[in-house]
Amino acid sequence: MKKISFTLFLLVFAATCLYAQIDTRSTGAYKCYLKKSGMQELPKLPSQITTAGPHAYDVLKYTLDLDIYHCYTTPYPKSFTANVIIDFKADSVINFIKLNASNTSLQIDSIKLNASSFTHTGNVLTVNLDQTYNPGQVAHIHIYYKHNDVTDGAFYASGGFVFTDCEPEGARHWFPCYDSPSDKALSELTVKVPANVKLGSNGRLADSTLNGDTLHYHWVSANNVATYLMVMTSKVNYKLDIKYYHKYTNPNDSVPIRFYYNAGESPYAMENVIDSMTRYYSRNWCEHPFEKNGFATLNSQFAWGGMENQSLTSLCPNCWSTDVVSHEFAHQWYGDMITCATWADIWLNEGFATWSEAYWLESSNGYPTYLQLIQSYAGTYLQSNPGWAISDSSWATSTPSVNVLFDYYITYCKGGSVLHQLRYVLGDSTFFQVMKTYCADTSLKYKSSTIGNYRDVVNAVTGGDYTWFFNEWIFQPNHPVYANTYQFKNQGGGNWRVDFNARQTQTNATFFKMPLPVKIHFTDNSDTLISVMNDVNNQLFSFYFSKQPQTLVFDPDDEIVLKAGQTIVGVPENSDQSGVILGQNVPNPVSSQTKIPFVVQSSSAVQVIIVNTLGVEVWKTSSVTYTSGAHTIEADLSVLPAGVYVYILKTGGRSYTGKMTVSR
Repeated sequence: MKKISFTLFLLVFAATCLYAQIDTRSTGAYKCYLKKSGMQELPKLPSQITTAGPHAYDVLKYTLDLDIYHCYTTPYPKSFTANVIIDFKADSVINFIKLNASNTSLQIDSIKLNASSFTHTGNVLTVNLDQTYNPGQVAHIHIYYKHNDVTDGAFYASGGFVFTDCEPEGARHWFPCYDSPSDKALSELTVKVPANVKLGSNGRLADSTLNGDTLHYHWVSANNVATYLMVMTSKVNYKLDIKYYHKYTNPNDSVPIRFYYNAGESPYAMENVIDSMTRYYSRNWCEHPFEKNGFATLNSQFAWGGMENQSLTSLCPNCWSTDVVSHEFAHQWYGDMITCATWADIWLNEGFATWSEAYWLESSNGYPTYLQLIQSYAGTYLQSNPGWAISDSSWATSTPSVNVLFDYYITYCKGGSVLHQLRYVLGDSTFFQVMKTYCADTSLKYKSSTIGNYRDVVNAVTGGDYTWFFNEWIFQPNHPVYANTYQFKNQGGGNWRVDFNARQTQTNATFFKMPLPVKIHFTDNSDTLISVMNDVNNQLFSFYFSKQPQTLVFDPDDEIVLKAGQTIVGVPENSDQSGVILGQNVPNPVSSQTKIPFVVQSSSAVQVIIVNTLGVEVWKTSSVTYTSGAHTIEADLSVLPAGVYVYILKTGGRSYTGKMTVSR
């Protein structure tokens, strides 16, 4: 193994760490995770109406009429009367349909139109139809019901506030529905409230009628909505500002963006930035997809982050910050316009929105700031990876707990990082063409999508087959751990050969195929960046130059953010050196105890020293003689402050170095 000076190592190391890590707990993604993981666990979809493919009928429209007038005054009851007309089309021969309807929250009084009888048990409403319907035929049922005065984690009433919050499966608590993201439908909502209440919902405000002390709001959505994205948000004496986004594709066509907020809050900063954010997302994906949009801050019952209800996002109190809004607003494209077909496809929602939060930073601060946040997400995942895949096929039919479905490290941090790595693999031009094509696909736009649908768009745009990328990064857990080596060979006559061996050592996942960037610096102070496709493990690449190489850096800009391990100088052929190999400490990052592995080919005295980035020694062992073979040295670093450190193995007058991260 060739000698590497500590000074040179620090220079090489500095080249790979251009950006300081951001504390991702300050991001919109983290606040979104806090909100969604803190939701009340709701009853799962009953198996008898849950299928991975098409069900027996397709809901076309929900027409809701609610009387919540008494919910705004003390003691703020959660009870109300309502009715819903459900228009649906038969997809097979049917004489009954099943709907999700909570037995705890809802009391079904009667069902009319194309219905003969019903039963309501086990959170399933079975409606027997008035005849047998063949595929393509349309029918209508009119359900009259009451919402009980119960706390159900979906319908909230307190202190003059009334709002709904439904993800993943809470809509069934305030109206009977087919409560699955795969079946989107039009919605129309009429609500009776006191005259001093402002109320927002999906779509456009068709009209509002005042009759004495009573106000009837009438909201209509021109686009299909998933049930978990249907919303009603209202408050006594709500503040309301309206701004207008003029479409970049047609400046004469404007979109109202409504800002509902509490007294004492100031949404003005976001009101001033929303036009540029909408324009940025629209230009790079597709034009703003809805006839209206908006944001509404709620109360302490909605303590964290936001919920991307279609065309009216819910926010925590006073959460008028770009980190939260850029994340939630991106969902209007990825999650609302195109909705995950099942909960196994959640990456298409949260992974995309997490990435978009970093992408918004790129609009004003450039690519380095974007990459800094992506690297921070990846570092957070690497530090706390729970070890499961982003997508599990079983989630399509059996919804996991919110702590699994909305796990911060997998769904958000790894999810956003994977989309960045796809950007790296495809290159910017192709990647953004994929995003535009995905948004424009008429089979997906305003409908639902699987991860497989998105993969098919990638393949169609590129003309290649990127199944391998999705299999390893989405459907497989964990990440690669590299133990790469390289050598410089003097060929004579001023010619040099560089051998680079790409090797992965992880035991908790199979091999990860990836294009690998390698940067070589030469003694004439020039550089060259080479990219090679690493498609098998222990793959050797050789490069030839007519000048002397000085250093080699693997992935110099840290574009493959989801990786661990290191790249070290290998043992040259016919070397008379000791053949010492120093491995990556485990775990890394480390909070307290860590193990430093190494191999010596012959009996040698070894000392390990740890220094900070200023070269100050912070920990060391005595010099101990080790026999030939593999060994580990344990280090207790619990007293060290968080940061980056270098560990140095000294033996036979030579030094061998590695880097580690201490986290707290």
